[in-house]
Amino acid sequence: MKTTIFLRCISFSLFCAIVSCGPSDPTPPEPQFPLASQFDYQVYWKWNELFKKLDRVATGYRPCPAPRTLAYLGLSAYESVVPGMPFHKSLAPFYGLNLPQTDPKLEYIWPACVNESYAYLLERFFPHLQNSPNPAASAAFAEIEVLRTYFHGEFAEGGTKAILCRSEKFGQDVAAAVYTWSQTDMAGHNAFLDPQPTSYLPPSDPGDWQPTYPDYQKAFFPQFGQAQVFAMNQDELLCRLPIPYSTLPSSPYYAQAFELYNTVNAIKDPPSGLEFWAAEQHWISEFWSDDNLYSTFSAGTRWISIADQMVANEKLDLAICAEMYAKLGLALNDATVAVWKSKYVDNVERPISYIGQVIQIDYPAAAYWSTLLNNPINGATGITPAYPAYPSAHAGFGGAGAKILSSFLENTPGHSGNYIFTDLSHEYEINFLGTPRVFSSIVQMGEECAYSRIPLGVNYRIDCEVGLEVGRLAAQRVLELPWKK
Repeated sequence: MKTTIFLRCISFSLFCAIVSCGPSDPTPPEPQFPLASQFDYQVYWKWNELFKKLDRVATGYRPCPAPRTLAYLGLSAYESVVPGMPFHKSLAPFYGLNLPQTDPKLEYIWPACVNESYAYLLERFFPHLQNSPNPAASAAFAEIEVLRTYFHGEFAEGGTKAILCRSEKFGQDVAAAVYTWSQTDMAGHNAFLDPQPTSYLPPSDPGDWQPTYPDYQKAFFPQFGQAQVFAMNQDELLCRLPIPYSTLPSSPYYAQAFELYNTVNAIKDPPSGLEFWAAEQHWISEFWSDDNLYSTFSAGTRWISIADQMVANEKLDLAICAEMYAKLGLALNDATVAVWKSKYVDNVERPISYIGQVIQIDYPAAAYWSTLLNNPINGATGITPAYPAYPSAHAGFGGAGAKILSSFLENTPGHSGNYIFTDLSHEYEINFLGTPRVFSSIVQMGEECAYSRIPLGVNYRIDCEVGLEVGRLAAQRVLELPWKK
C-alpha cells in the first residue's frame, strides 16, 4: 500500500512517447490518477470490524439502529470514492442530496476518503459510548480515533501532504453532509436513545402482541416503521396480511404454533433416533441468534460480518467494496423499516403467548413451555424478543443480505455458480453454539438464517417466509438504483 497507492495508471512520460504533442495539439493531456479499483479492501475491512465491536456493546442499538447506521456509513463512503469509479455515478441527485465535489484535475487517495468518512460518522452515530460507564463501550469508542490515526499514518508515508489533506477533507465533508441529511429522518435519527418509549401502549385484543415471559419487556422501536427508506416505495413497506388469528385446533394459525411447540420440545428432549436432528436444530438456532447485547453483534450486523469474510477471502478491491457495502447497508435498512412497519400494524403475538394460553387447553404441559433463546450474559433463559412476531426481522436481514452478496459473488462473470462459504462469525465463542457452518450457496445462508427462528421458538413459519420476501424485495429495489453510468 505504501509504495503503490500513488502510481499512475499510465505515466505522463510514456504517454508523450506515444502521442505527438506538436503545434497541432498544444494542450497536453490531463494527468491520469489512480482509480478506486487500484486500492485494496483493508480500510473497509478494518472499519467494519470496529463497527462490529461498537454494535456489540451499544445499548439501544439492536435491532433497528444498527442497519440504519450501516446504510448511512455505506452511502457516505461510496459517495466519497465514486469520483474514482469511472463507470459508477453518485446517488446524490436521486436523493436530492447536495454533496461536495472533487476537482477532476487533482489527485485523491480514495481509501483516505473512506477512512475519514467512517471516523466522522461513527463518532456521531455512537455518541453515547464515549463516556459510557461500561469500560468495554468506552474502549470501543476510543478505537475510532485510534483507527483513523493508524490509516492517516499509512497514507502519509506514500505521498504528499497536500494530496492527503485534500482527500481527508473530502471524506469529512461528504460525511458531514450525509449526517446532516440523516438528521431529517425524525423517526430514525438517534432512535437508540429511547428504544422502548414509555408512551407506547400495545393493543390488547385477542392475538395482539403483549410483553412476554420471562422478563415482560416493553416494546422496542414501535415507531421505526416510519423511518427513512432508500429504495423501497412507500406502498411496498406493508407486508401481505398474516394468517388470521384463531384458537381453533383446525386453523392454520393453531397449526403453526403447534409446529413450534413440537419442534422445540423435540430439541429439548429428542425422541429415539432424532438425536442428531435435534443437535443440528439446536446448533442452527443458536448459530444465527445474535440477539443479546454484549454477547455478540446484532442480527443485521451479522451480514457485515459475513461480507467482511467474503471480501477478505476474495481480496476485493476498494471500488467493489464501496459498491457492496453501500448496497448491503441500504438493503438492510429498508428491510428493517418494512419489517417494523408491519410488526406494529399487524401486532401479531409471539408463539410463547399463544402456546401458553391456547395450546395448553389441550396440552397442559404447554403452560410451562419456553423458547430456546437464552442470554449467556445475564443468565436469563427462555426469552423472546420484545416486539411483535410478524414478520421476522432475522428473516428480513437474511433475505436482504443474501440477495445483495449473491449479486456480487454468485453467477456473475467473475464468480460462476454458487458461492460455497464457511461462516466463521462466531468461531471462538464459548457461550453458545457458534461452531462454523458450511453453506453451499449464499441464498442457502439467507434461508437458514430465516428458518433458525423456528427451532429457537420465537417465530411462526409465516413470519420467516414473509420476512425473507420483504428482505429480498428491499435488496432488489436497492439493486435497481441508478448505480452505473
